[in-house]
Amino acid sequence: MYKVEAFIRVHRLEAVRDALEEVDIIGLTVSDCRGTGRQKSTAHSFRGSQYSHSFEPRARIEVLTTESQVDSAVEAIQKAANTGEVGDGKIFVTKLETVVRIRTNERGESALP
Repeated sequence: MYKVEAFIRVHRLEAVRDALEEVDIIGLTVSDCRGTGRQKSTAHSFRGSQYSHSFEPRARIEVLTTESQVDSAVEAIQKAANTGEVGDGKIFVTKLETVVRIRTNERGESALP
């Protein structure tokens, strides 16, 4: 079992969700977050005033998958989140030792969505 965690641009969230559904991954968790990377700060203009901020809004997606689904999940996220510009995000894959469904006490792959 694996956890696929991705930090992507907020406006690409719906496309990523749809891409994951196409590869039969239905359970995901999304959190709003802010972060910075190689792009450093961004300058914006509002009513004639210039301002910059170093943390860009991002969506954090977490998906639990089986070993057979992990590559298709990563590929789906990468294709759907890609704009070709700096700041498209990152994907992290972590091996899980165990998963427990609280309601039924199921463990392992049977506890996945």
